[in-house]
Amino acid sequence: MKTTIDIPDSELKEAIKHTRAKTKRDAVVQALKDFNRRRRLSELARMLGTFKDFMTQEDLKVMREDRKWGKTK
Repeated sequence: MKTTIDIPDSELKEAIKHTRAKTKRDAVVQALKDFNRRRRLSELARMLGTFKDFMTQEDLKVMREDRKWGKTK
């Protein structure tokens, strides 16, 4: 989607520096992807601890000790 926006030069230059982008567009796209990723992670962190049927530490330990879950060659 094409759009015209006014981004402060100092902010854009800093974004280009941190993202090592070759173009202004690449820097903005990468910054947006990072922003969206962080928001999704934040949503997931908020849900943490709300899963009723999630594996417990004890379940994980039993699974790791069970031979059928071990690596086969």
